Amino acid sequence: MITSEIFNPLTFSEILFEKMKRINPGIGEMELYEFRYALARVYPENGGWSSVKPESTDEIIIKVNGSDYYKTIQIKPRVDGEIVLDAAILHLAHMLFVGLVTGAYPETWIKEHFYFDVRGFYFLHRTEYFTVKVLEHLGGKPFCQFEVKQKKFERCQGVGYKQFMAANLEIDQFFIDSVQKLIDARGTPCILAIAGPTAAGKTEIVERLHTAFRQAGKKTTSIEMDNFLTDRDEREARGIDSLGKAAIQFELFQQNLSQIVQGNKISTPRYNFIDGTSSHNLDGSLKANRKPVEIEPADIIFIEGNFPFLLKEIVHLIGIKVVYLTDDDVRIKRKWKRDMDYRMKYDLNYFRNRYFKDQFLMAETCFIPQMEVCDILVHTSGAAVWVTPEIASILGD
Repeated sequence: MITSEIFNPLTFSEILFEKMKRINPGIGEMELYEFRYALARVYPENGGWSSVKPESTDEIIIKVNGSDYYKTIQIKPRVDGEIVLDAAILHLAHMLFVGLVTGAYPETWIKEHFYFDVRGFYFLHRTEYFTVKVLEHLGGKPFCQFEVKQKKFERCQGVGYKQFMAANLEIDQFFIDSVQKLIDARGTPCILAIAGPTAAGKTEIVERLHTAFRQAGKKTTSIEMDNFLTDRDEREARGIDSLGKAAIQFELFQQNLSQIVQGNKISTPRYNFIDGTSSHNLDGSLKANRKPVEIEPADIIFIEGNFPFLLKEIVHLIGIKVVYLTDDDVRIKRKWKRDMDYRMKYDLNYFRNRYFKDQFLMAETCFIPQMEVCDILVHTSGAAVWVTPEIASILGD
């Protein structure tokens, strides 16, 4: 029987603290008074914990698995001029806290569908990347499996690259060796496209691939997809984001890939992230006083970006399509360390809102569709490399 005493802030926090230790081991690194400091930041202002009415588990699951829910999330909601945590995100945390304390939500159910970010002190939905279609495309099981070492990050509030690289050492080396074997079998020049969510480790693994190929006597270069973005004002005026064909200088992108894969030097646009402008006009001509990016031909040409092989017109030009995936709960810890501690890049609540909103939408529109057509999937959190049957036949046992 639930009594009013359970909603007393001190009693509520004590019960919740013990249960949250089992939801996220990182809570165990806190003292109760520290936990109360953090919990006070999200205390329901109008009526306290007893005012929160948890929805049914079915209602919550339907909500958090639909894109409409995430589209309503505001990245910069303001109160008294300050950016605050979006009301829907806060409400979800309130319901899950109350549901835990009252027993309305089993701990196993919460752990299955949500993860708790200790530093942000909020719940986020677990994205399901391995859909039936993805599993079928990749042969139903990993090509190679290693010991899962990212488990050690469970108690961390931030993860630096040194820790991340050490945990991924075996799987990364196997991936690098596999790519070299594929290149040897298929020949050069070869375009290698690597897609993956923010903070998955794409930039770092591409640098290591550059090094490995150069040591093997091959010339490498990179094409940055972001350089093909059209002017930000123009995109905003047309109501389009930074994804898809309409967001980029598509004809130039297609021409550049066709030319470099034939061994020719190319000139790509150059995007200025400070003022949000491209070096090129929409008709593909170079603007006055702007310089393109000159790229020499190479044996291996890397393309980094959110959607390098979502564009059907250029897929045939890409020799190897890779998705480099790290689970959302690890990536947010990487972003805390990289973007908040080192770069000091975002407002706190902007960071929390944007990560919550973007993960589902980006997975649905961008990354899962590429997992369905990729040649290789590196899942660092699962310490597994997945490949298509065709690639498996080339790599052998």
